[in-house]
Amino acid sequence: MQVLKPIYDDVINRNPNEPEFHQAVLEVLESLEPVAKRHADWLDAGIFQRIVEPERQVIFRVTWIDDKGAVQVNRGFRVQFNSAIGPYKGGLRLHPSVNLSVIKFLGFEQIFKNALTGLPIGGGKGGSDFNPRGKSDRDIMRFCQSFMTELWRHIGPDTDVPAGDIGTGAREIGYLYGQYKRLSNQHTGVLTGKGLTWGGSLGRTEATGYGLCYFMEEALQAKDQSFKGAVVAISGSGNVAIFAHEKATELGAKVVTMSDSDGFVHDPQGIDLDLVKEIKLVRRGRIRDYLKRHPGATYGEQCRDIWQVPCDIALPCATQNEIDEEAARTLVKQGCIAVGEGANMPSTPEAVKVYLDNKIIYGPAKAANAGGVATSALEMTQNSQRFSWTFAEVDEKLKQIMVDIYTTVSAAATEYGQPDNLLLGANIAGFTKVATAMYQQGIAY
Repeated sequence: MQVLKPIYDDVINRNPNEPEFHQAVLEVLESLEPVAKRHADWLDAGIFQRIVEPERQVIFRVTWIDDKGAVQVNRGFRVQFNSAIGPYKGGLRLHPSVNLSVIKFLGFEQIFKNALTGLPIGGGKGGSDFNPRGKSDRDIMRFCQSFMTELWRHIGPDTDVPAGDIGTGAREIGYLYGQYKRLSNQHTGVLTGKGLTWGGSLGRTEATGYGLCYFMEEALQAKDQSFKGAVVAISGSGNVAIFAHEKATELGAKVVTMSDSDGFVHDPQGIDLDLVKEIKLVRRGRIRDYLKRHPGATYGEQCRDIWQVPCDIALPCATQNEIDEEAARTLVKQGCIAVGEGANMPSTPEAVKVYLDNKIIYGPAKAANAGGVATSALEMTQNSQRFSWTFAEVDEKLKQIMVDIYTTVSAAATEYGQPDNLLLGANIAGFTKVATAMYQQGIAY
């Protein structure tokens, strides 16, 4: 990296102690080096410098009272990164690991992911270091109401439309939306992932997992491969993992692993998805409970060991940086032919290099897991029309969007001389759309 290295160095200097953000920016800028050499006009207009700086960062205190009457204080975030092609769009993550670096990395990735969908949505992200695990419904409701009491003034259906993410499911979206409606006195499409009786979209819950498999099936077929007959390892057990399992199985694969933050299960006979849904979606239990009904399965307490299980296709759907270089080499050694990212940035840069060096079919997160935000944008469309589509209609639109993303990404990679590098293609295609809009809109002083 030559032309863009000063920009990356400036990011490091201006944003110290933000390793996740640094990692995300480096990955993108390395891919964009040939674009910078081709577009001197974008360099002169400061497009590359501007795209790594959020348009707005909001950090706020969230004070709430728990069931015991004790005052609790958390920190809330909303990073509105880029609105060149539409209102900010991105989820709200509730997890103890949340900090400014994590939210900025997620928001930065969201710019390009959202651009790849072909829909008019910009990039943003938010959340809090609040941990919903083990909390009562009342605790979660009070936190969500306090969080939204500050956030509501910064969002709107044509300004910023948050969604769910890790720790933020249908329950949390309900509490957040209820408070937004109370404060704004409006019933709008300002949050996505809403309940079906009050503005939600059929297919939204399944979208990220289904979309991941639609994208990967296109990538596999381009290399004369398929999910049919494949052994698949999936990490995670939230909505993304569960519905990636469901769609992969429908496409003919056998899923043998799933996990949560405590550990993972390996069932050589194939993971019983109905049981996982009962454990995680109904009882909100832990994945280790799987062994009570399937004693032939095994349980491992080290989540990273999940990638030692032999598989043909790996679908990391848990969290960032869960596959490091060692795990990637293990996957290659054991014959894995493809890695599709259901989580955001689940592979370290060293792991990605292993994939590319070994010609693994690699579906990067900003392309492969874009189905969730695509369907969120479809929910926004339905809200604007005061109309609802059927599940089949939403699923058909989702599949076409994911097929189009693969086509766009593959074409960009080919144009820049690396037809098998879908990461390069995703970064360039997403950036090109946003950069073109930024350039045509001029420089705002």
